[in-house]
Amino acid sequence: MAVVDLSPLSVRRAPVRRGAQLLAGLALYGASMAMLTRAHLGLDPWDVLHEGITKLTGLSFGTVTAIASVFVLLLWIPLRQRPGIGTVANVVVISVTVDAVRAVLPDQHALALQILLLVGGVVLNAVATAVYVGARLGPGPRDGLMTGLTARTGWSVRLVRTGIEVTVLAVGWLLGGTFGVGTVLYALTIGPLTQALLPLVTWRTGRREEQQH
Repeated sequence: MAVVDLSPLSVRRAPVRRGAQLLAGLALYGASMAMLTRAHLGLDPWDVLHEGITKLTGLSFGTVTAIASVFVLLLWIPLRQRPGIGTVANVVVISVTVDAVRAVLPDQHALALQILLLVGGVVLNAVATAVYVGARLGPGPRDGLMTGLTARTGWSVRLVRTGIEVTVLAVGWLLGGTFGVGTVLYALTIGPLTQALLPLVTWRTGRREEQQH
């Protein structure tokens, strides 16, 4: 599979269409998070942390997500990472959307509905990730942390990503976040699904590059 260039593009290139793609992807991402939390079959590592903090503080899931995102952005400072429009939108849109969808989507207790929400949430999360990343308007806070640590330490992306995910999963689980079959399913499928979808939605610099891919 050809490598897709995901480096940020100038905001002056098709700003309306790319902005709409960014917002749609982030909104879908927030919706997918809400679906996974209502399935109660296990969350992705960061959401295990978010849920654990939610149980500890009593704050809404979206509020905790936003606070965690801001904290992660503070970690960018020593890593000399620079946020983009997509970074700021990531914090705001996802936190608002996840609370809005959770407000209308009840907890599920029937196994069939739980499985439906889990699988649908994972697939929608992959679609959403590809859509918002493909807009190339700046990385999300967690993506920027990963790339920043990789650049500063010289360690591989795989090692850094694994270290971050294991750390937040462990802390979230200790705080009472939901770890389960959904966590494993997410870990095994989100990468391949996102990689398969990215070439379909990623903005490219020109016709020549499109022909090469």
